Amino acid sequence: MQTLKLEWFGNIRADILAGIVVGLALIPEALAFAFIAGVDPRVTLYASFTIAVIIAFVGGRPGMVSAATGAMALVVVSLVAEHGLQYLLAATILTGIIQFLLGIFGVANLMRFIPNSVMLGFVNALGIMIFLAQMPYLIGGSMMTYVFAVVTLILVYAIPRFFTLIPAPLLAIIIMTVIAFISGVNLQTIGDLGTMPSTLPVFFLPDIPLNFETLKIILPYSLALAIVGLLESLLTAQVLDDMTDTSSNKNKEARGQGIANFINGFFGGLAGCALIGQSVINAKSGGRGRLSTFVAGAFLMFLIIVLGDVVIDIPMPVLVGVMIMVSATTFNWRSFKFLKQAPKSESIVMIVTVAIILYTHNLAIGVILGVILSSLFFVARISRVVVSEESGYYSVKGPLFFASTTKFIQSFEHIDGKKITIDFENSQIWDESAVGAILKVRQKLEQKGIDVQISGLNSSSQELYKQLM
Repeated sequence: MQTLKLEWFGNIRADILAGIVVGLALIPEALAFAFIAGVDPRVTLYASFTIAVIIAFVGGRPGMVSAATGAMALVVVSLVAEHGLQYLLAATILTGIIQFLLGIFGVANLMRFIPNSVMLGFVNALGIMIFLAQMPYLIGGSMMTYVFAVVTLILVYAIPRFFTLIPAPLLAIIIMTVIAFISGVNLQTIGDLGTMPSTLPVFFLPDIPLNFETLKIILPYSLALAIVGLLESLLTAQVLDDMTDTSSNKNKEARGQGIANFINGFFGGLAGCALIGQSVINAKSGGRGRLSTFVAGAFLMFLIIVLGDVVIDIPMPVLVGVMIMVSATTFNWRSFKFLKQAPKSESIVMIVTVAIILYTHNLAIGVILGVILSSLFFVARISRVVVSEESGYYSVKGPLFFASTTKFIQSFEHIDGKKITIDFENSQIWDESAVGAILKVRQKLEQKGIDVQISGLNSSSQELYKQLM
């Protein structure tokens, strides 16, 4: 109870102000994601509201903001185009079920297999993607578009040096919006991106046939959404853990994402997950507790329904300035030092992870391929087996497993004599391939009339050897 109280009411003022900033920042991205997915803006705006409010209660990472995201929107483009909104909502509900089950089965435990080089690649790719996502609102704009973006950027950077009572992004948005209104300068506004809904989302069941054919259509999309959503959410949670020097319950977060998406599907929303940009804005603005996430979702809907006429006049260059600062703080600038000092394999993994994410615009693909590449480098590095010989005594040094068996077998191809001993005191047998390699060497040598003795096996190696021989 004490922990729950602290998570909700331990940082009230900062959480509320940070939530207000995030609520503003959610609107333009939600509208942009609607265009990506090919749905009405209400689908992503309702999703952002519903997911943010629910995840505030059931998530495992206080202060992390979840809503509609570009990564999830990209997954469902073909589903919407071929089958329509109702199938999208059904896929969102099934996504929630899959994510909840994965959380129950401890999917977050897989996080420990993601190396630091992949994490750095993930963070840096996100920083670059956040920056690139702002360019359509700047390129081709008027001179005043650039002026407002740059001045906003300067304000967000400078304000905290003199005034910290109100988050700098919120102050910058207010100041620059007032200036734009008073000066009457012609700038693109939030209202130019799409129409705002005028009512709260309502509960309804997707209008689809409940049969196996429907399941065949939505299951592949739901699996992809579940994996992409959890991967992005759990990695974002880890980023915030490091940023705030706190810990979070990743399996609870996975279950919470599932609950939020399950309910969200019944309220007309697109499946969502954690937003790295808005989560970083929240953290940088002082948001630490669940209240900040709740306020972000609630204030988003308040802005849309109650203050819609005001919100639509907020200039896009102002929000772009805020997001560029977020991209700069998201990018890990120490990565350049990492590239110089780290082993080449680690540097390659980080660069490849960044490149794949930027090329595919899919965080899941980039991270998965980064982990695979890192694993291949690791296997190559540890699969060095050295066999040394002295008077018929062969000492094996290094782990013996599927990747090192070829070298091991080759070491015994040209042996003569009557008796040899193969010593594994400085080795470890890890798998069936290793046992198979030992048996193969033994068989070939015995066919030559050579007596082979195996020695030095530790308890686990000996147990595996006896089990499989």
